Amino acid sequence: MTESAQAVREFKMPDVGEGLTEAEILKWYVQPGDTVTDGQVVCEVETAKAAVELPIPFDGTVRELRFAEGTTVDVGQVIISVATGGAEAPAPEPEAAPAEAPAAEAESAEPQGRQPVLVGYGVSESSTKRRARRSAEPAPAAQAPAPEAPAPAPAPAPAAPVANGTPVSGADRPLAKPPVRKLAKDLGVDLATVVPTGEGGVVTREDVHAAAAPQAPAEPAPAPAPQPEAAPAPQAAAPAPDARETRVPVKGVRKATAQAMVGSAFTAPHVTEFVTVDVTRTMKLVEKMKADKDLAGVRINPLLMVARALLVAIRRNPDISAAWDEANQEIVRKHYVNLGIAAATPRGLIVPNIKDAQAKTLPELAAALGELVSTAREGRTSPADMQGGTVTITNVGVFGVDTGTPILNPGESAILAFGAVKWQPWVHKGKVKPRQVTTLALSFDHRLVDGELGSKVLADVAAVLEHPKRLLTWT
Repeated sequence: MTESAQAVREFKMPDVGEGLTEAEILKWYVQPGDTVTDGQVVCEVETAKAAVELPIPFDGTVRELRFAEGTTVDVGQVIISVATGGAEAPAPEPEAAPAEAPAAEAESAEPQGRQPVLVGYGVSESSTKRRARRSAEPAPAAQAPAPEAPAPAPAPAPAAPVANGTPVSGADRPLAKPPVRKLAKDLGVDLATVVPTGEGGVVTREDVHAAAAPQAPAEPAPAPAPQPEAAPAPQAAAPAPDARETRVPVKGVRKATAQAMVGSAFTAPHVTEFVTVDVTRTMKLVEKMKADKDLAGVRINPLLMVARALLVAIRRNPDISAAWDEANQEIVRKHYVNLGIAAATPRGLIVPNIKDAQAKTLPELAAALGELVSTAREGRTSPADMQGGTVTITNVGVFGVDTGTPILNPGESAILAFGAVKWQPWVHKGKVKPRQVTTLALSFDHRLVDGELGSKVLADVAAVLEHPKRLLTWT
């Protein structure tokens, strides 16, 4: 009787990627009794590809959290239940309450047709229209409730002291994407006081940062409020001072990486070739471009030049960007390059990629590369950014490593390892001179890339880095 009157609705773990089967709950941003609104982030989960925030697709009061933090949950399982009837209960006649319950239950079936909106989309306008439609449904039974569509407005009143720092004020709720709301929560910024500069009155990350300085000391309490911070503690506090071993569960990104690497290593026959190249001219060009006023603000570095050299080599040898389709026994030739960059993060190795990298100018490629790396380090890489890669670069040189034998990213046919650039004695124009030298290693799938093709690609990359003028002369 009570549950029916409250019209309890359940939110299931969605598939936040393509084909993912499970996700680990990292943090809960709400607790039983908290008021939530459509589009509010309620938890952060880690999938096999990235950590993402989940917004709830309806209003109500949190009734139950089905799983604790640190629990791995299968896609489709209910993770949180919310009592939504409280928002519709304030009808003028007490007798109308039982009639409202079926309406709420019928409406609970409505979201079954739409998957919960995921990271970065914020509050959708359709949610507002849906609430308006809800209040219109009971109109045939009693015309009075229709004008009272704003009735849910009083409900957010108890939400003023929300512990997770995100304002929940119904129709007047500031427009902002879930990551921006979390940033505001972390900085103690009340979004209602932030002046939005985004298109359509949306609050941006820059708006929050601009408001952080004056408002951060005003609300220090919200940051510690989410008890989820205690979740990672068991891993950090587990080892005793005299412990000889520590066991860490294999899950999330690291588990997916391990499975992918094993599958790749034992599915695609790898061949790795190496070349040592004098990159002195390229390093000088990098320094000149850094000093160029026309390139002010553009992030110029050796990795950018390696990426550009690889794109030139792929243009000259397009079959290196193909893929092997085992199921259909076909070679898929791709007329685009989604350039992956292997990035080490606290959660493990991920490989986001730059879409259509072959069509970007050098400044555009530099901007995309910088955004990709910074987003990965902050743990904000979305699953979509890690899908559809065609070829990858792994920069082992940043660790002082000369080179390695990289394993293919699943679904790709080649991966280039860029080693450390070091001063070495080198024969240049008939004399031994100190030159800046690096070693490149190219691993490729020998099912569709033979030694000739792999060698041509590696030789072309080396040639461009040795004589960067070929960036202009080679087409």
